[in-house]
Amino acid sequence: MEPVQKKSRTSDEVENIAAVLYGVDDLRMVEWEKPTPKAGEVLLRMQSVGICGSDVHYWTHGRIGDFIVSAPMVMGHEASGCVVAVGDGVKHLQVGDRVAIEPGVPCRCCDYCKHGRYNLCHDMKFCATPPINGSLTQFYCHDADFCFKLPSNVSYDHAALLEPLSVGVHACSRAGVSLGSRVLICGAGPIGLVCLLTAKASGASHVIITDIMEQRLEVAKAMGADQVIKVDTKDSQKLANQIKDTLGVAPDMTIECTGVESSVSMAIYATRSGGVVVLVGLGAPMATVPIVNASVREVDIRGVFRYANCYPVALEMVSSGRVAPDKLDHMITHHYELSNALQAFETAKTGRGGAIKVMIHCDQLETI
Repeated sequence: MEPVQKKSRTSDEVENIAAVLYGVDDLRMVEWEKPTPKAGEVLLRMQSVGICGSDVHYWTHGRIGDFIVSAPMVMGHEASGCVVAVGDGVKHLQVGDRVAIEPGVPCRCCDYCKHGRYNLCHDMKFCATPPINGSLTQFYCHDADFCFKLPSNVSYDHAALLEPLSVGVHACSRAGVSLGSRVLICGAGPIGLVCLLTAKASGASHVIITDIMEQRLEVAKAMGADQVIKVDTKDSQKLANQIKDTLGVAPDMTIECTGVESSVSMAIYATRSGGVVVLVGLGAPMATVPIVNASVREVDIRGVFRYANCYPVALEMVSSGRVAPDKLDHMITHHYELSNALQAFETAKTGRGGAIKVMIHCDQLETI
């Protein structure tokens, strides 16, 4: 973990510096226009912003699927901040409130939105997804109804983790995790780990997690995994049998967080007949998997895309202690000032120093 020297300055003394992606491998720290909140918005002095795998992918590839970086884009979507101004019509927030920021703002009008599945809205505006700017900057405006006031016992760092934790909430909900569930999680990266925390908080009696890296499995054990398995084969059926032998029974549901074809196949083979496989990790657009095996055993395969209505649940899990603060702290391995964002991205990309979740502190700035 790398220490951060905090520098205290007032809003008026600081220009708005942002981490802006101009193209592949072209991330720059630049002065960015300080925004003014519109009706229904709040202006936030940004605090903690975590780096997600999608941030790194945009930086290294310039695109994810059909979302292409064709103009300069501010990075960041796992975020927390403090309200410094409110726009007209905002009633539930005031200056000084600390908030977690749900990064996706839907249209609120389409059938998906009206049925509560706004994560599927075709007009979603999601931070740091082209062409929408993100929140890795000092000052940022966001729709007030997608900002959640923090209780005093939830830190800015933990508030930023509500974004991936909401993915875990949605994944476990789609999988049907409940009291007594036996859960297999494939992949002990940040998303696998938040799925572990959510499964345990949801009452799962046994959670087993796989990964190719021993260090991440050690973190998973510290965060509450009952058993871990290091993957050292691409033989999906062999690994599935090992999991069932270790668990003593086939898992009720599997949450697949890697997107690797062999792991998706293993998830299907391992899950009990009549169970559920949830696909969280995104891999190749096309994959060869044992679909007949899933069909004849009635193993349901369900997709996961972001989340909907999960931020309040994630916040309650953290504030109530059902997800303990020390468990979240295990995930945050590195801290950087905003001015060192490029170094932070390098750490997230390479995994240097056992990096799992890299956190950038936007209120701490050296001269650029």
